[in-house]
Amino acid sequence: MVELHDKEFAKTDCLKCANCCKTTAPWLTDHDVARIAKHLKLKEQKFIEEYLEVGEDNEFSFKLVPCVFLMPDNECGIYNVRPKACREYPHTNRRKFQQIETITIENTAICPATYNIMEALKANLPIQYSEKGGKPREKFRRGGG
Repeated sequence: MVELHDKEFAKTDCLKCANCCKTTAPWLTDHDVARIAKHLKLKEQKFIEEYLEVGEDNEFSFKLVPCVFLMPDNECGIYNVRPKACREYPHTNRRKFQQIETITIENTAICPATYNIMEALKANLPIQYSEKGGKPREKFRRGGG
């Protein structure tokens, strides 16, 4: 999966899209809150009150979508201190990708690169999909692969 991610992002310019910033509100860790608040020269509580909401599981996320830090040119106004979830998005280079496969499938509707990665993954699977639909047939490669 990491190889597919690297290949796709070698040719993808996220600044032409920024759908992630336009359509989703990332979760922020306590470290994210502290780092961004310091960068903005705000006390953490003031940053939380002004920019964040607290979810059912006490997780922080930005109040507004699109992100208030998204600039007109699709640049991030806090790029150097952006949340961990933003730095790692779309999470397709995780070694244990199978742990977040549901999120990745959801991200195909948001991120064209994620869609392309999943299409490349399907092309590499030992399963043939029928264009007419129907049940896929397993295609076994010689050599046990």
